[in-house]
Amino acid sequence: MSWQLKTFEELTNEQLYNIIKERLNIFVVEQDCPYPELDDIDQHCFHLFTEEEGEIKAYCRILEAGLKYEEASIGRVIVKEKYRRNGLATELLNNAIDFTKNGLNETKIKIQAQDYLKEFYGSFGFQPVSEVYLEDGIPHVDMILNGVVSNEAAKA
Repeated sequence: MSWQLKTFEELTNEQLYNIIKERLNIFVVEQDCPYPELDDIDQHCFHLFTEEEGEIKAYCRILEAGLKYEEASIGRVIVKEKYRRNGLATELLNNAIDFTKNGLNETKIKIQAQDYLKEFYGSFGFQPVSEVYLEDGIPHVDMILNGVVSNEAAKA
């Protein structure tokens, strides 16, 4: 599977459209959560994704330290429904963590995780650093990965 990592400027119009379409389909429609998906941060992020014939299969954005949090951050993590439960999310997170560690030379990553995914993110070494709170009506928890170790390395 081929992964692409691009800055906002490197995305084609079609890629940007397809990414935003999938984010809206998942975060707004599927989760029945109307909120402002476009937050003026995308222009400053790295966008990691895999696609097939223009269809976004999995995606996340990577934020440098200081952009949203003091720490680097991974957000807007999605896997299109028909591609779920086959390891794509794990591969996506491993690639995002690897880039953050080796490409951005960061040692801490902060995420804002939906509470039901706390165990999934915990498998990568993320630890909760907040109580559960509601964000747009959905239970979330802030989590931090210290030392940035990928899921693959953690199993070795």
